[in-house]
Amino acid sequence: MAFTLISTLLLCLLSFLFSSVNADSETHIVKFDNQCGYGQPQLIQGNDVLTTTEYQFNSSYSGIAYLQTGNCGFNGENCGIIEMTLDNPTVSGSGSSADISYIPPLAYSVPYKFEFYGGCDGSGASCTSSDCSEAFFQSDQTYVQVACQTDNVT
Repeated sequence: MAFTLISTLLLCLLSFLFSSVNADSETHIVKFDNQCGYGQPQLIQGNDVLTTTEYQFNSSYSGIAYLQTGNCGFNGENCGIIEMTLDNPTVSGSGSSADISYIPPLAYSVPYKFEFYGGCDGSGASCTSSDCSEAFFQSDQTYVQVACQTDNVT
């Protein structure tokens, strides 16, 4: 399955692409598109770095991703993160969701963008400045979360 992303000239953008693979069982893939030219994408679950390139989950996933520029703590401290839950919905209102977070001790470091694929295609968020409206800066800004109620989104 090919994925394309519109690139913005002269913009350092770390994009996370979530796409679908197989509708018979729960499957989710996280792909990175690092347009910054530096840094190493990190996909974190608990105390583990799962990948720096692409990862397939054959069940639900909950964790974070960020661009390690050398200034980020293990949980993204001093940098921004993308928080995500990839889960097939079992009842209305459940399922996958993701957001960009800069809640302290997180801080804006590089532009981020994420999109769902394989359902809710192109639905996501983008933050290209330290005052964007599509990211958490305070914990009560739940309106920035992007949900997808489709099986096997990636």
